[in-house]
Formats: sequence, structure tokens, C-alpha cells
Amino acid sequence: MVQHGICRIVAIVVVVAAEVIAVVVLVVIVVVVVVVVVVVVVVVVVVVVVVVLVGLVVAVVVVEVLVFSYRIALLRLPEYTNLV
Repeated sequence: MVQHGICRIVAIVVVVAAEVIAVVVLVVIVVVVVVVVVVVVVVVVVVVVVVVLVGLVVAVVVVEVLVFSYRIALLRLPEYTNLV
């Protein structure tokens, strides 16, 4: 009888320990998935910000070149009008 009781207690302890281990593993998996998703989102946001900033820099450079070309054309305009 005593062995039956001890076996029952050991079985309950083993089942409870297995459930605790399963919950811990599940929590670890959820935490890892959340961390991976957060890292991916941060990387995507950083890439988008970098692409936007590079696009702005290119746009500013293009506008500056166009303004410089326009100024050069305005400076040379009297030469072209005298040829006619």
C-alpha cells in the first residue's frame, strides 16, 4: 500500500514537472519569436529610413545641378542673343 502511494506521488511529481518544462519551453519559443519579429521590423524600418534619406540627398544634388546649369545658361544668354 505504501509503495502504491509513493508511486502515485512520484507520478504526480513527474507529470507536474513535465508540464512546467513544457510551459517554460513554450514561453522561451514565444520570446524568441517575438524578439526575431522585433529585430526584423527594426531592420526594415532602418532600411526604409536609409533609402528615403539617400533619395532626398540625390534629389537635392539633382536640384543643385539643375540650378547651377540654369545660372550658367543665364550668364551665357547675352552671348547667344548677340549672335542673332
